[in-house]
Amino acid sequence: MRTCLIGALVPALLGGPAMAEALIWGVQVEQLEQRFGEDGDVTAWSLDAVIGTDELKLRFASSGEYMDGAGLESFENQLLLQVPISDFFAAKAGIRYDAPRGPDRAYATIGVQGLTKQWFEVDLDLFVSENGDASIRLDADYEALITNRIILTPSLEVDLPFSDDREIGIGAWGPTIEVGARLSYDLVDRSFSPYVGVHYERAFGATADLRKDEGEATDALFIVVGARMMF
Repeated sequence: MRTCLIGALVPALLGGPAMAEALIWGVQVEQLEQRFGEDGDVTAWSLDAVIGTDELKLRFASSGEYMDGAGLESFENQLLLQVPISDFFAAKAGIRYDAPRGPDRAYATIGVQGLTKQWFEVDLDLFVSENGDASIRLDADYEALITNRIILTPSLEVDLPFSDDREIGIGAWGPTIEVGARLSYDLVDRSFSPYVGVHYERAFGATADLRKDEGEATDALFIVVGARMMF
């Protein structure tokens, strides 16, 4: 992330304290990749933009998947406020808006994000939709340094719904998981890191049953080629 002198200059110009916190800002594209699978190829992305201070940040997160020949499969956007609650964890709250698989959905969201003692990066979120449907999501990954430039990043995402939302293919207590491993090489001081890897998705329980009823697969395995970028 980067700092900006505006955060220090504005209070001074307005007659406030001269030594104000500088703004922190940055954009991280965690995934920009092409997934090659038996049932079709998918373009996927995940990015996170932030601006604020050490005490309060505004975050925008976006992720999605575009299947060749079928169009957008998912498109999720979150706008969040984040405050620190410990040296390594922050609390966050805001809104989430999803499109276009089935009807659009808006959610209230609250969660925590940070690093565990074992240096796992963890996100845990609770979502409540405009229809009152609740779910939780656990997202975790770990950067294993093979050399100073070669990094292996295993990842896990688990979504667990507490109620049915059949219009968008979600069954109560039917979790979905995404597991991956990506091997990257830092070309430009971690600002640009191409990678290769594998990605696996699977639905369980009532969510898998809904997909079967629609003639959709309940799991998929992909070979991945992509890049991670920071600005």
